[in-house]
Amino acid sequence: MAKKKKPLIEEEIIYVSKSELKREAMQYHGLGAEIAKMPKKQRDRLPLNHDLKEALVVSDKVSDKSDAYRRNLNYIAKVLRTTENVDEIQAMIDIMLNKNNQADVLMNKIETLRDDLIKQGDDLINSTIDQYPSLERQKMRQLVRSAAKEVKAEKPAKSYKELFQYLKDAIML
Repeated sequence: MAKKKKPLIEEEIIYVSKSELKREAMQYHGLGAEIAKMPKKQRDRLPLNHDLKEALVVSDKVSDKSDAYRRNLNYIAKVLRTTENVDEIQAMIDIMLNKNNQADVLMNKIETLRDDLIKQGDDLINSTIDQYPSLERQKMRQLVRSAAKEVKAEKPAKSYKELFQYLKDAIML
């Protein structure tokens, strides 16, 4: 009997350099270290699989032992390499970290608005009230006037802080 010849199937071989593999492994290691450093409440919000959760529990226990912690981070990176939803995990981490940055930007915006209100007075008060209708015109004028007096007299900034808090409450709505 003659043996049947197998048809030749040309497969496309994708070449991945060793350096690229190392960079990818370092990314997983960095992601694992970032997850391990997070507080437990934040980690619970991430879509982690069972093996990863167990590895993170061990990580919490050995965090004060440097070699054991390093080996555990290597294990976490290995588990992450086999995890299918790494992109989801990374996206959730980015959202959590960005939330703090957005809050900082908003606070800076409110501080700038407060300082501009004190400098410009009624003109900016009217446009601010148009922009944020929950603000009361009389209370805004009163707070701006008293804050301006405090700044000129270099007194303790009670109204200055009250104005900031009032703007913060109105803008956060």
